Amino acid sequence: MTTRTHKAELESRIQKLQAHLAANDLDGALILQNTDLFYFSGTIQQSHLYIPAEGQPLLMTRKSLVRAQQESVLDKVVPLPSPRQLPSLWQEYGYARPRRLGMELDVLPTNLFFVYQDILDGTEIVDISHQIRLVRAVKSPYEVDILRRAARLADVVTRSMAEFLQEGISEVELAGKLEAVARRLGHQGIVRMRLWNNELFYGHLMAGDDAAVPSYLSSPTGGTGLSPAVAQGSSLRPIQRHEPVLMDYVFALDGYLVDQTRVFALGGLPDKLVAGHKAMLEVQDALRVAAKPLATGGELYGLAVELAAELGYGEHFMGYGDERITFVGHGVGLELDEYPFLAKGQNMPLEKGMVIALEPKLIYPGLGVVGIENTHLVTDDGLETLTISEEDIVIV
Repeated sequence: MTTRTHKAELESRIQKLQAHLAANDLDGALILQNTDLFYFSGTIQQSHLYIPAEGQPLLMTRKSLVRAQQESVLDKVVPLPSPRQLPSLWQEYGYARPRRLGMELDVLPTNLFFVYQDILDGTEIVDISHQIRLVRAVKSPYEVDILRRAARLADVVTRSMAEFLQEGISEVELAGKLEAVARRLGHQGIVRMRLWNNELFYGHLMAGDDAAVPSYLSSPTGGTGLSPAVAQGSSLRPIQRHEPVLMDYVFALDGYLVDQTRVFALGGLPDKLVAGHKAMLEVQDALRVAAKPLATGGELYGLAVELAAELGYGEHFMGYGDERITFVGHGVGLELDEYPFLAKGQNMPLEKGMVIALEPKLIYPGLGVVGIENTHLVTDDGLETLTISEEDIVIV
């Protein structure tokens, strides 16, 4: 049975975007990207969603109109034979042609931008992506409820590790067993990211020195992967005793993502890695308290770097050498890289209702990765942790 986003939920989101449109002297926004379409309309059917600065939105769908009408609770869901008919459809349904129109220029391909410039000759097209991401950054109780359910399912997958982890099993075979559990629980499979050329398949399941291999991905961990065509994640490498097994997985439920990292080992780990993992839990605990409304992402990143150095782990914190990344967390929701970014130089203040993943980790080339990642809700008193799995290293 189709799960539909509540009408009151969509109306609230649209009204928040309309406030941004009015504040930026925009007559409307034209939404095309799948994630934004889903957020504001409840469907990702091939559509153009027009949100005027005032009044009801108009969802114009090419394929599949029937499904869009079933999945979206918006009042106006109409056929769109071709994007070139946008001006005539606006006129037909009583919308004035926009003088200044917002579009998602952070993700819209350049060739399509030129197409819309031609179709909408005389309309100034302005980037509205920042305002859209600001609206999406603060989660409603409706969204948080889905995230809580996703976190409980993530815990089921995590606890299943003990059943499958054994000496000699390859990373990719172990990953397949865990991912099968996730699928049975309703994991949607797709993990959406907004950043150009970043992609993820469930997450990272890697062991020992393989986990410490850097990659192109905007992440402290990479992994060798199965080939240069993928260049990240699990490989055919067999898992050995006394090495850290990193399970950095995303559970994706009804569009929403929770990000969680846990560390496992067969028969124990060297004291150096155990101590490093405990230190990362200390860094996480300090961030949980400090991450209150008005704290900025840059301040929190600086706190994490300073504390890691004080504990004696600065050299390996969030990477090693030139491969070190300069963030310790990121927003999550419908995409894995939402606002805010807890990164060097970021001045965006936290707001109550934002959801962030904190991931303080230590990268030891030749040995592996230890550390933690949880998904948290920003509250007035700090962070409420949504993910619930055991945080200490689990010895199997």
